[in-house]
Amino acid sequence: MAFADLLEQVGSTGRFQVLHVTLLCIPILLMASHNLLQNFVAMVPAHYCSAHSNLSQPFQSPEELLRITVPLNEAGKPQRCQRYVAPQWHLLERNGTSTTEEDSDVVLEGCADGWSYNMTDMTSTIVSEWHLVCDLRSLKQMGQTIYMGGVLVGALVFGGLSDRYGRRILLLISNLLMAVSGTCAAFSPSFPLFCLFRFGCGMALSGQGLNTFSLIVEWIPTRVRTFTGTASGYCYTVGQLILAAIAYFITDWRWLTLAVSLPFYVFFLIAWWFHESSRWLAINNKPEQAVKTLKSVARFNGRHEEGEKIDVKMLQESMKKEMSCSQGTYSVLDLFRTPKMRVMTLCLSATWLSTSFAYYGLAMDLQKFGVNIYLMQVIFGAVDIPAKVVITVCMSFIGRRPSQSGALIIAGVTILINILVPYDKQTVRTCLAVVGKGCLAASFNCCYLYSGELYPTIIRQSGMGWVSMMARVGAMVAPMVQLTGDYIPWLPGLIYGGAPILSGIAAVFLPETLGTHLPDTIQDVEDRGSEKSSKCQVSTKEAIILQDTKVDLLKQAA
Repeated sequence: MAFADLLEQVGSTGRFQVLHVTLLCIPILLMASHNLLQNFVAMVPAHYCSAHSNLSQPFQSPEELLRITVPLNEAGKPQRCQRYVAPQWHLLERNGTSTTEEDSDVVLEGCADGWSYNMTDMTSTIVSEWHLVCDLRSLKQMGQTIYMGGVLVGALVFGGLSDRYGRRILLLISNLLMAVSGTCAAFSPSFPLFCLFRFGCGMALSGQGLNTFSLIVEWIPTRVRTFTGTASGYCYTVGQLILAAIAYFITDWRWLTLAVSLPFYVFFLIAWWFHESSRWLAINNKPEQAVKTLKSVARFNGRHEEGEKIDVKMLQESMKKEMSCSQGTYSVLDLFRTPKMRVMTLCLSATWLSTSFAYYGLAMDLQKFGVNIYLMQVIFGAVDIPAKVVITVCMSFIGRRPSQSGALIIAGVTILINILVPYDKQTVRTCLAVVGKGCLAASFNCCYLYSGELYPTIIRQSGMGWVSMMARVGAMVAPMVQLTGDYIPWLPGLIYGGAPILSGIAAVFLPETLGTHLPDTIQDVEDRGSEKSSKCQVSTKEAIILQDTKVDLLKQAA
């Protein structure tokens, strides 16, 4: 008897699993809110230099004051970072505006008296509050990079602690850390403190994601894992739409940050109900607690008698068989020791890094499209729904490798084409960006399944941890690349578009896994190409699961 048989005995898809998975998925709705919060709390409003503080004629209208204080740029709009050293009263006398040629003869200076902001979409942002413009404009991107750094550190810290102390306690800590850090960020008196608390939010988000995933998959049977994983992915997609709605009605950055953080106090309380993973308890020499937990689940599922039959001896026997293929000590270095593992890991690293890099490069700069930012957030979120359905069907029929490579190359091409589209063609630019973002979302979906099938069982967790770290590195770098646009306007688009194309080409060198058995050892990976016959063997159970998943996804799309 394997552990999966024990799970079937207590009820593998009963009331407990339904409630357990549902409660774990609800917080995922707000994970997108924190990931993409910067789009709204750090929105850059139209701004220009404030008038001279010693101006002695208060009867001037705001339009006249702007005319005599701030020169115009080549587009005929007020310059953002310079003003006249002295007010140009003559511009009022002829009731006109200055020209670029005239301004070249006038002495200009920086915004010595601060900036004035045109707050249309948001009433307050961190940019307007702490003046993160002109010479300080790079701090806005730095804030998002620090947050993504927290996500990376959180994955390293909470991943190890979770394996040592359990999933449930780390999920509790993560929810509390998110709630407290988010609350403190909302009331931060300075930008450095805001970044510090956002770093904490990033760490909490990693801990929450890792332990939520573990608690979901370790309490459900294999046959429904694909469907459950897809459903949790759609929760993140819906969360992007929820963020747009919340930001539309809450236009102050402090209240918005607080609104997406306070629910985590409730999630912290709910998490006390969750059962610790019996698999983890058994593996970590806590068989009595594991048996007690299994019996509790059996009672919840209405299988009291079956649950009472489980004892410590039965549990230990089941875990021996489950762990028989994973004996030995392995590390991240084993991902690079053998030729095929090395090539596979390098290609997957490029795939994950570029997917995350380009994804956040697009998703975190909605203002550049010149469309209402709330509408753009809704469109960018909604496109994930059909994108994930299409990529799932493609993976099932044409294979993982062409799906992964195609999604990346198409995304890169659309981003590159967007460089050539004039800025005033907003509809065309938006459509291309939406297609690109949808392809990157599809690539993410493919990455998770494809990587899990490529890595052998004995080192799968280490492999997934490595490529996930690469994705977070890409997310950290993405905001900083936008700064290059201040010097070469088309350079960010070139980088964001070129990276997915190169990694899409690298994905061609990965082996196909459609219809193949999962490798258990590193030797299985090295021998994969030579065992041609094994590629054609697909178990009946796997085929049924795949077919059921297709039907469920098509129903969701309809």
